Order: sequence, then C-alpha cells, then structure tokens
Amino acid sequence: MKRKFWNWASSDEGRTLYLDGAIAEETWFGDEVTPKQFKTELLSEDGDVIIWINSPGGDVFAASQIYNMLMDYKGKVTVKIDGIAASAASVIAMAGEEVLISPTGLMMIHNPMTMAFGDTEEMEKAIAMLSEVKESIINAYELKTGLSRAKLSHLMDAETWFNAKKAVELGFADGILFSGSRSDMLSSEGVSFSNIAVINSLIDKLPKKETKQVLDISQFYKRLDLLK
Repeated sequence: MKRKFWNWASSDEGRTLYLDGAIAEETWFGDEVTPKQFKTELLSEDGDVIIWINSPGGDVFAASQIYNMLMDYKGKVTVKIDGIAASAASVIAMAGEEVLISPTGLMMIHNPMTMAFGDTEEMEKAIAMLSEVKESIINAYELKTGLSRAKLSHLMDAETWFNAKKAVELGFADGILFSGSRSDMLSSEGVSFSNIAVINSLIDKLPKKETKQVLDISQFYKRLDLLK
C-alpha cells in the first residue's frame, strides 16, 4: 500500500481534506487501487468539503484524477492554500469553487517534465506526450482563470511563482485568507520567478523512488543531481 498524501478530518468548518507533501509517492498511472481509495473516501459522506493544500507538486496523473473527482463532487469544494500549491498541486487547486490563499502562500505553474530513453523516435514521442499533458493542464487553468491559452502557456514556460495578491489578480485564487474584499487584494505587483534557493527548499520533501512518470520540476532536478 502506498503512503497516503491526504488525510480527512472533522473540524468546526465541517468536512476537511488535507493534502500535504508530494502528491503520490509513486505514479498513479496504471494504479487501480489508490485512485479508487481516494474516491471512496471522498464519496463516503455528503456535504461541502474544505481542502487545505500545502504541496510542492508531484504526479500529474494523480493530480488530474483528483481534479476530476473534485469537479464532479456534488457538494461545494473550497480550497485553502496555507503554504504552497506548486506544479501538480496547483492543478488540484483549480477544482475549488472558491480558492483562498494565505497572505504568505505561494502558487507555481510550469511546464510538465519527464525522463525518456531511446532513439529519436522515442524522444519525439516523449515531446508529443509532454505537449498534450501541457494542453490538458492549461484546460484546468483556463476554466478557472479565464486567461487566454497563450498567456497561460507563457506563464508555464517561464515557470512562474505567484504570491497571494498576484494569484488573485490573475484568477488562480478568489481571495486571500484573513483579508477583506477581492478589490482590496488586487495588485499589479507580486509575480516572481523561481530560483535555486526556492527549489532547493523543496527537495527534501519529495519522494526518492525513480519513476518514469511525468515529474515535478524539483523531482527532475533531483534525479539529475543538479542541486546537490
């Protein structure tokens, strides 16, 4: 049984789901058990759900399935980002009917990455696969933010980090936790780009097992030993 990266709890807010750490210790691709377990737990009760996210990202296949399950869920889904929602975690966040982010929270979006082996034909297949994965991710971002696909693609190309105000301004979040109205939050400043220090701070939180799944950028760097 794989280590669970999610946990259900009851609180004054109601039914609450916590997503902490890397999403899926191993890829969900070809896994028939873990996605079913998550769905069973999600549907075990009715009512609204609050999801707290603090994750550097991980398996894009897991994120895609969780996103779909949450979008199809009958109750209201509210997402609260209390730390970081980067890479695949940002995709899950887009399933929130309302997305709130901590004043100190961060979001990051980037292009998907993978590891491939073989001849030029295999490399071309990998490139084509990554292109389709990127388009599927843009679908989720576009539906939530209303931004053009060209702008979203550019932001992903640049591996862009958003602080809370920028996330609200661009539509990735609807509001800032512990704050006032949306109009008070908007700012033309606040976008930042990743650097070695930020990525390095996430390295130890990610799984060590080698896979051929689509990887979070930090996992990819770790495999190549570029940041050790």
